[in-house]
Amino acid sequence: MTPLTLVGFFILAILLQLFALLLVFLYGLSRTVGAIFLIVIAVVSAFIAPWSLLLGVPMIIGSLLVLIAPLRQAVISKPAYKMLAGAMPSMSDTEREALDAGTSWWEKELFMGAPDWNKFANYQYPTLSEKEQSFIDNEVEILCSMLDEWQIHHHDKDLSPQAWQYIKDNGFLGLIIPESYGGREFTPYAQSRIMSKIASRSLTAAVTCMVPNSLGPGELLMHYGTEAQKQRWLPGLAKGTEIPCFGLTGPEAGSDAGAIPDTGVVCYGMYEGREVLGLNMNFSKRWITLAPVATVVGLAFKLHDPDGLLGDKNKTDYGITCALIPANYEGVHTGERHNPGSPFMNGTVVGKDVFIPLDFIIGGIENAGRGWRMLMECLAVGRGISLPALSTSAGEMSYLTVGAFAKVREQFKISVGKFEGVQDASSNIASNTYMLESFRHLVTCGLNEGGTPSVMTAMAKYYATETMRKIVNDGMDIVGGRAIQLGPRNFLALPYQAIPVSITVEGANILTRSLMIFGQGAMRCHPYLFEELQLLQSEDKRSAQHKFDDMFFKHLGYTFNRGARSFVAGYFGGSSKAPKFADSFSRPYYKKINRLSANFALTADMALGLLAGDLKRKEMLSGRLADIHAHLFIMTAILRYYAHGTQSKAEQLHARLALDNALYTIQEAFFELYANFPNRMAAGLVKFVCFPGGAFASKPSDALKREVGELMMLDGEQNPFREQLKSLVYYTTDPDNNTGRIENAFQMLRHIEPLWHSFKKAENKGEFAGLTFEDHVLTALKDGVITEHESEQLIEYNAVRFDALLTDVFDEHLNHALPRYNPHTLENAAQNLTPYVLEAIENPAQAASEQSDYIEDSGDQNSAHGYQQDGEVKPVSEQTQLEEQVDQADFNEADFNEANDPRLRDAELTLEQRMAKNHARHQASLEQANKQTEAAQSDSSDNPHRPNK
Repeated sequence: MTPLTLVGFFILAILLQLFALLLVFLYGLSRTVGAIFLIVIAVVSAFIAPWSLLLGVPMIIGSLLVLIAPLRQAVISKPAYKMLAGAMPSMSDTEREALDAGTSWWEKELFMGAPDWNKFANYQYPTLSEKEQSFIDNEVEILCSMLDEWQIHHHDKDLSPQAWQYIKDNGFLGLIIPESYGGREFTPYAQSRIMSKIASRSLTAAVTCMVPNSLGPGELLMHYGTEAQKQRWLPGLAKGTEIPCFGLTGPEAGSDAGAIPDTGVVCYGMYEGREVLGLNMNFSKRWITLAPVATVVGLAFKLHDPDGLLGDKNKTDYGITCALIPANYEGVHTGERHNPGSPFMNGTVVGKDVFIPLDFIIGGIENAGRGWRMLMECLAVGRGISLPALSTSAGEMSYLTVGAFAKVREQFKISVGKFEGVQDASSNIASNTYMLESFRHLVTCGLNEGGTPSVMTAMAKYYATETMRKIVNDGMDIVGGRAIQLGPRNFLALPYQAIPVSITVEGANILTRSLMIFGQGAMRCHPYLFEELQLLQSEDKRSAQHKFDDMFFKHLGYTFNRGARSFVAGYFGGSSKAPKFADSFSRPYYKKINRLSANFALTADMALGLLAGDLKRKEMLSGRLADIHAHLFIMTAILRYYAHGTQSKAEQLHARLALDNALYTIQEAFFELYANFPNRMAAGLVKFVCFPGGAFASKPSDALKREVGELMMLDGEQNPFREQLKSLVYYTTDPDNNTGRIENAFQMLRHIEPLWHSFKKAENKGEFAGLTFEDHVLTALKDGVITEHESEQLIEYNAVRFDALLTDVFDEHLNHALPRYNPHTLENAAQNLTPYVLEAIENPAQAASEQSDYIEDSGDQNSAHGYQQDGEVKPVSEQTQLEEQVDQADFNEADFNEANDPRLRDAELTLEQRMAKNHARHQASLEQANKQTEAAQSDSSDNPHRPNK
């Protein structure tokens, strides 16, 4: 053979062995089958090219090590066990219980790198039962109508007595309690929907209803309470005759709840006239919601039995325990309030030398020391419902109100929502709101199926509240001063002020992202890690090492399998597996999720294997791993929600922007983790295996953001998602309501939009005589440009628009909001006419010449702002006459029915007659009104007019 032929055979033999390795790992062959297969391939390769034994010999040795148990254990397993056992940090009982608490759900599939899409498709997507829907449509609607958040926040500092009583009487505090105990027994999805709707009207009321159904003792009683305890407390909690709170946080222990100094020491004491075995309690709790009005207090404390009175002389410290104590119990002190910025009831619970019988422990003495696990499992469920529901509500209300504002508010002669800078923010609101609703559905889907998926709920709490923070901040940027000035008209400021509450409670967000999500995720979602950890910390080392051998090699096989999947996907794309409902839009995203899930599994194993216990302290790395895991879950939530939605073009745009944002977040988290990983060689190798082509995602395009920004200002069939949001919140067009006022203006504009835009185009071109809007309407009516009916439509919308943009004014002490005068109503509009208009009607030729001079001097023709005068966001240089003609609306096709719109009044006189009468026949009255107006100028900052006295 020629040297070239020999080289060719050598390369072929090497490639054959590498391909065999890849197949073994890619298909996850068993240890025995895989080892034998590799030995056979190495031998065959040696016949093809003897020099291939350079790779073949190591393959054969490795395969023999895997096959021969004593050799494998001596060379690999035992050294690995000793090294890892020494590297693992000590773990407290609290940490062990936290890691061991809870179950896993769909997040485990994504963590393991090979999601089962059939399982995903078979999850029963959440819907409301007939009873739940009726409760939302009736009881919740009535409660919302009773609430005025400005009155609650600024004046009363509490819910009204009527609202409190309605909440108690109608079971709002017992949504999770079984019907057998008098509760509603609603699903987690129904609870979420209920809290969202209440929060869309009043955050104070939502928190009040939320706590008993998530942080209160009801959940603990249902799962762990004795039957006597359930009979004692659950019916009262369901009926609202008992109001619960739960004391966990204290001055010395917040995130580190295991460090609580509150104690219960076992001793004998007097209870109801007789000596019983019980606990001497000392506690000081703060930031406890509902504590000032609670009738029963749940407490977490550390139980000590120094005298062995519980029967075990060798056990003195039992750990965290939970108990229920009546709030009026001797020695218990409640009542003082904190001021968290939102006036829901929040305060302290203090007790000094309070003696309680052992029966007060939730679940009795059998649950002594089990409190932390109980809290981790039960309160984790509430973490996935309540605050994510409030966050979703804030997003949806921002979508509705900010979108309406962006449409109604005009600057530089166009709606502010048409500016690209605004669309950059508004598109974020739209896509993030779509993400939140999708997220809510999938999380509650998991909770509906039972279990206590602590990792998923930690994701829900953190990413929902952080997304809400971004949405509300974007809304504040768009609405600007209208959102800054506090008052009963403001629809954004109070949610903005309450953001820190959501960020802080139920697990501070920094802690949740840095430690909980990946820390618990690795334990609950990894197929082998938790069992390995238990073996590494076992006291029976001999037995543990034997079990560790099998577990360790299964773990290695899992890691190499994910590495092989990642390698193949890096060159050929991810697996094409997808749920049965995938379509042409969603299928490419499922393929990317398959790839990224495998990449995540390999990267997580690298971090866990190389850093071991040090990963606990590498919180920035852990946080990035949490970002990847959570956004993979979020992507599947979006795709599932899209599959159950309208799948319209508008909804597809929302979903695409949300998905692309998630993909970009995942990419940045991956690359930042590799760039900051301590072992640079390992990070570089894993990055090459997972992403040989480098970046795999880019930021969403400007074109996509513009489209979604435009959609946010549309409604009905043009934007089915906005239409759906109306059914998820307390929706109103009441012009006296802070949110209804802007929505009323928005809906009225939609009704007359062709007329309004046509009139404004003509107005901006200087086609009408006069200085004021009313002047222009009158001259347009006189010239036959608009009809009498259209003139009233324009006047009425302009009045509603102006009122929707007004901010509140107060007395000098900022106690009471003062009435705002609207000079543009149909009744007041005549006062805005100038004498010039009447002259124009009598001598149109002279007036037209003067008006032309006025327009030139006033700068109305100035196009320096870069936008054309007819209100379209388009450079003047790009206009064409044809486009101008097409833009003109056909008013004969306008969908308007005055008889069906109660907001429009039937004027007794035409606008022209009213105005002419006021000016031509009652000039003296007008002069008097003008004097009053001038005198009132100092009383109004937004407008030089005030009401006639």
